[in-house]
Amino acid sequence: MLRTWKLTLEVDPSSTVPLFVQVARAVVRDIERGRLSPGDALPGTRALSRSLGVHRNTVDAAYRELIHQGWASAEPSRGTFVSTALPVAAPKGFGGTPRQRMPARPGFPFPQEEVAPERVAPPPRGTLEFNDGAPDVRLAPSMALARAFRRVLTSRARTTLGVGDARGEPGLREALAGMLSRTRGLAAGADDVLVTRGSQMALFLVARALIRPGDVVAVEALGYRPAWDALRLAGARLVGLPVDAQGVKVDALQALLAKQPVRAVYVTPHHQYPTTVTLTAARRMALLRLAAEARVAVVEDDYDHEFHYEGRPVLPLASSDRAGCVVYVGSLSKLVAPGLRLGYVVAPAPLVSALAALRMVVDRQGDAPLERAVSELLQEGELQRHARKARREYLVRRDALVEALRGELGGSVDFEIPAGGLALWARVDEALDTADWVARAASHGVRVAPGRSFALEGRGPSAFRLGFASLTPQELREAVHRLALARPRRR
Repeated sequence: MLRTWKLTLEVDPSSTVPLFVQVARAVVRDIERGRLSPGDALPGTRALSRSLGVHRNTVDAAYRELIHQGWASAEPSRGTFVSTALPVAAPKGFGGTPRQRMPARPGFPFPQEEVAPERVAPPPRGTLEFNDGAPDVRLAPSMALARAFRRVLTSRARTTLGVGDARGEPGLREALAGMLSRTRGLAAGADDVLVTRGSQMALFLVARALIRPGDVVAVEALGYRPAWDALRLAGARLVGLPVDAQGVKVDALQALLAKQPVRAVYVTPHHQYPTTVTLTAARRMALLRLAAEARVAVVEDDYDHEFHYEGRPVLPLASSDRAGCVVYVGSLSKLVAPGLRLGYVVAPAPLVSALAALRMVVDRQGDAPLERAVSELLQEGELQRHARKARREYLVRRDALVEALRGELGGSVDFEIPAGGLALWARVDEALDTADWVARAASHGVRVAPGRSFALEGRGPSAFRLGFASLTPQELREAVHRLALARPRRR
């Protein structure tokens, strides 16, 4: 399909440069910087002359000059197009030299942060990916969400499309507070809730509000790198706490507190990321006691609370917090789909106000139509029904992965069946080279995340995190089969 150029340029009638040359130069500049591509259609002379306020003959002269210089071509009865036969060295014309694309480096000094965006090439077509535990977008209640969007945009367009509250839509905050009270034991009201564009924004805002450069923040030594990045950008000095089969080791935090002040601790107690273990009751109590005594903020990331398969979900730390130390972070993106960017923070109201003030600096408000639509789905029980349906399906997928691993890789990986969450932590036989296995797996059409991806420092454990939610049982069996075919020889 041919693209029609949307012209945005100005001409200066007082300039000594003829108007037709000004128009032609503007077109050349946009070709040189890649805004116009070979084959793109240029506007008709009548439309362009009207938008620029010049005579049609001026535009016609500019187009003739472009054609003469080799930048454009005319096709009878169709119009004028950017030439598809431009030479490798762009032609020079109109008394100037060709402009380059955006410079590779800035021409001024600036402080480069330690955190750089991770660039992961898209996998080849047909690749099966064990992601970090993302939900399956094919299960998302897209039709119900579309109907809710339509309702809020037609019946409440004036308020929905206007300036909103930086804390989030009041209806959604009220609905979230009610849901968290009923299902997670949090005694929170709407004023204690801040809605964000995904939990990553929530973590970023919390880090900026709590941390000052040089502050020590304790984190799980195996954990969630994007959260660490948010903390580091705020100036935190991260110290790792060991994780075992009972979750993060709270006695290690106690030992750290005996040596130096600690500003905050970041934990994933329900389904520890990435190992999926649940923090025991004894350690929960000890962590809350330590936090209250030392006045340490506990940032609790409860990223996939809805998905628990064995018994009842464990209530968050925040439900037992009486000292106001816990900052609770959650997400609706895991419940619905990654592209639906909705997270939230639950904390004492003064902190919520501080977070809202920070949020206004980078994002005046959230996505009001989305927030209102999701609020309706919560109030109508649609998301709750979706959660029950998705939980049943993900349990089937977990069991399919377990069966496939036992059948194909029983002697090469060891694991505990996760009681909840959307991924499985598989420990790899030390006699197998995990890095080699990952590389070989990619050549067999399966992508897997190794243990080193989750280590704060060092090489990390010999393990895989196998997200199962986004793959069907059949896809899971095929992915494990490919992983088995890629298995390296023992060292």
